[in-house]
Amino acid sequence: MRHLILTLSITASFFLSIHSGAEGYRNPIIPGFHPDPSVVAAGDDFYLVNSSFCYFPGVPLYHSKDLVNWEQIGHVLDRESQLNLDSCGVWGGIYAPTIRYDNGIFYMITTNVTNGGNFLVHTTDPKKGWSEPVWLKQGGIDPSIYFEDGKCYMASNPDGGIWLCEIDPLTGKQLTESKRIWNGTGGRYPEAPHIYKKDGWYYLLIAEGGTEMGHSSTIARSRDIYGPYTPNPSNPILCHFNQTAQSNPIQGTGHSDLVQAPDGSWWLVCLGFRPQNGEHHLLGRETFLAPVRWDKNAWPVVNGNGTIDLEMNVPTLPQTKFPNRKTRDSFDTPDLSHEWVWMCNPIMTNYKIGGGKLCMKATELNLDSRSGSPSIVFRRQEHIDFTATTNIKLKAAKTGTEGGITIYATPASHYDLYIIRDDNNKDKLELRYRLNELTHTEASIDIPKNQTSVELRVTGKPECYAFSYSFDGGKNFNEIASMNTRYLSTETAGGFTGTMIGLYSTSPINQGEAVFSYFDYSGK
Repeated sequence: MRHLILTLSITASFFLSIHSGAEGYRNPIIPGFHPDPSVVAAGDDFYLVNSSFCYFPGVPLYHSKDLVNWEQIGHVLDRESQLNLDSCGVWGGIYAPTIRYDNGIFYMITTNVTNGGNFLVHTTDPKKGWSEPVWLKQGGIDPSIYFEDGKCYMASNPDGGIWLCEIDPLTGKQLTESKRIWNGTGGRYPEAPHIYKKDGWYYLLIAEGGTEMGHSSTIARSRDIYGPYTPNPSNPILCHFNQTAQSNPIQGTGHSDLVQAPDGSWWLVCLGFRPQNGEHHLLGRETFLAPVRWDKNAWPVVNGNGTIDLEMNVPTLPQTKFPNRKTRDSFDTPDLSHEWVWMCNPIMTNYKIGGGKLCMKATELNLDSRSGSPSIVFRRQEHIDFTATTNIKLKAAKTGTEGGITIYATPASHYDLYIIRDDNNKDKLELRYRLNELTHTEASIDIPKNQTSVELRVTGKPECYAFSYSFDGGKNFNEIASMNTRYLSTETAGGFTGTMIGLYSTSPINQGEAVFSYFDYSGK
């Protein structure tokens, strides 16, 4: 007991001595579908990237001054020449990226599992665009790079292990043969390798156990970058698949990256998910933050015991908050804000944005389409409890033209509230679900003949999504029905992404368009 008290006292003194007075934060630091985080420090600034899979633009890019408060400043892959998502499904596209900084240049390395494999882009200013890709020979996924003495090393996981080689980061040329350096501790899917050097040791941090409940982060070290690597006797250093964290509201923690702040403190970002409605999670894998104690010649210790919490009552860097995002998007400018994305590479001629309107041409590709890019824009569901509202009207509609709002997991799993033009040239308001082989129209309501537009609303709760509408401009809403959330969960619907909220338009004969005048989103 005396040893435990002494250890806790030393840990508390350590954090208090290296951190400023600002204390505490709430996890996740970036909510909603933001998996596989990687972070880098550049002076007093931090930059973070996430996987994006089938969505375009790819690799969301965040900036912070304190590791707690983050602002999205764009995407790394914002041009089709950088990101080919042709024939990409929800399991494909961009897997885990790594961001690093060396000698004034930022690098981002990742995998397009659908088209091309591993590649690397670079920039001198993350806010001003990134280079065209250079393609890499070494296979596997979750590639990472490490710089030392003018050399750049690439690590990835072909053939079920962690492999290392030297590359030219500007041309992509592989300069040495690949060498297998570690197999992990025996957990399945050893991946997401990151190399750091501290006190003369090379530390190799990886993910193991698959990206479900048994996910974890393990670490090994060596005096030589090519090994042999000795695993930490206390592995895993991060894991919630144990008795200590069995009731934790955060599960599936893993896929970590370490960063040292300017004050000398160490921190870890990782993915995790928040179950709801039993053992189901819908928001996807989110980005979490934890303090790390890393003494000289010692192994890193994450938050004291290898677990993290929603409420982190720990000292932090001096916190710098960004302005709150607006709850309403009025579509006033020709460009959508950064939180909006498309399915695969969008056909931009199908969209007109600005002047208070988002107009989408209705095409034959619909929400069930497993390839191509339907007329739809998405934003992430970031909160378990939320409300999303929009105003819609159909223009130049023909029989079968529809437009509305969708809660979308995969092409085979989504809930849709929409207006549709029927065979009698009348508009109906309908609620439909698509759950794998099951497709059903839950409700159908005639829209009054003189009704020019309709407000559509989705209210999210842990157990259900409630769908409602308003015919009086949003003064009063009438609930149509509610749907169980668990059918859109990752455990039921599958996929690597979280639920997305989409505005869409479709027509079996490519006729008409949907016009949205605003989109509101608020959550807690």
